[in-house]
Amino acid sequence: MSNDELRKVKEKHNTPESKLDKNGKPLKFRRDLESDWTVKNDKPHYGLKEHASVDVNSGFILATTLTPASVHDTNYLPYLTIASCHTKDPIEKIYADKGYYGQPNRAFLHLNGIEDGIMRKDTTTAKLTEIEIERNKKISKKRYIVEQYFGLSHLHAGAYRARFTTIAKNIWDTMCRQMAFNLTRGAKLVTS
Repeated sequence: MSNDELRKVKEKHNTPESKLDKNGKPLKFRRDLESDWTVKNDKPHYGLKEHASVDVNSGFILATTLTPASVHDTNYLPYLTIASCHTKDPIEKIYADKGYYGQPNRAFLHLNGIEDGIMRKDTTTAKLTEIEIERNKKISKKRYIVEQYFGLSHLHAGAYRARFTTIAKNIWDTMCRQMAFNLTRGAKLVTS
């Protein structure tokens, strides 16, 4: 989606008609000021984005945070790594999707002695090689546990939509959802 198309969507969002509900009454909460726009798969999205760190062995959520949707994932790998250091055992390897790909994150992992499990993606100067494609497939076999959290949260806990109009309240809601997810996951591990 081009910048002009995104601008048109934003303008439509700011029309008087967008300030009314389906019955023609004024909306109580039209939008929160901390959310922002992003484009994914050529479609504009308005809202927040959740970044989470998940233990790939147990499936427990170690850390999570919310940002406006326009904030790039790359910026949050160091934060989530540091926030995930709750135990005596050091983190050996970080698995991350293509959104976290980039030299700064790879350098951060190298400097901290953590093995790089970040999926690679095509760049403007180079296409993925067969070896990198195979590497991504191996990483995705571990990363599905991370995606389970997002899928189950969206399916059962309404995580696809922010419940509140401030980022602080939504972070609290996310933390409660994370605790409930971990308790459910722990109960399943104990009973199996």
